[in-house]
Amino acid sequence: MSRSNPKDPCKISACRIQTCLKEHKFDETKCYDVLEDMRQCCLKFHKVSLCCSGIKLDRNYRLEKEAAERERLEKKQQGTQ
Repeated sequence: MSRSNPKDPCKISACRIQTCLKEHKFDETKCYDVLEDMRQCCLKFHKVSLCCSGIKLDRNYRLEKEAAERERLEKKQQGTQ
């Protein structure tokens, strides 16, 4: 965006994604919360945010996180039986 335009409303979320991915060796599953925050921002601002290109607005990362956690718990419980 040019200096005359307002700051991209989703830039902070995009930067948080990059930080999270670097900290977790690019394991997307460790960054579901920040990815979902970005998706929520893009749902509101996808028409004006350049950072939202490539974001799948229909992908719910919180639901994916919950499913992954349930699966992990099920595997753990199966291992103790």
